[in-house]
Amino acid sequence: MGLPQRIKLRLKGYDYSSEGLYSVTICTKDREMYFENENTKNMITTVWNELSNKYNNIHIDEYIIMPNHIHGIIGIVGANLRVRPNDHKGPIHSGPTHRSAPTLGQIIQWFKTMTTNYYIKGVKDNGWRPFLGKLWQRNYYEHIVRDDAELNKIREYIRNNPMDWDNDSENIK
Repeated sequence: MGLPQRIKLRLKGYDYSSEGLYSVTICTKDREMYFENENTKNMITTVWNELSNKYNNIHIDEYIIMPNHIHGIIGIVGANLRVRPNDHKGPIHSGPTHRSAPTLGQIIQWFKTMTTNYYIKGVKDNGWRPFLGKLWQRNYYEHIVRDDAELNKIREYIRNNPMDWDNDSENIK
């Protein structure tokens, strides 16, 4: 008997460095409530806001930090194509092109890494609740935003999430 198959959450064949808007939900491991106080929420906010400085081709839109997850909208504003030369003798445009834009997965991974590092520091320096193993669950949920009507519905969902927390499926009491 082998290991269980992981459910693939990404759209097969889609280029997640493509220009567009992406709605993401990132949950803590085992839905543990690590972000219930203002200090932890401020740390998450700081790192989330830093995304657009780290990656100059993205912008962040609406987001909300909940006790055990974050909902947010990330916009990738363009895939910057560069040319990789084969060698120094040939013309600069020789060789295959490749995207320098980060993928959505790389953006989320950076966010998880940085927040985990800062959270560990908060545990040591400020007595934040410790975690075992990993702070975040292995994967994340994403949705490619297809039009303005859908974007407005997602923004409304994010804004209303704190009011709906008692009935939220992520609220594991």
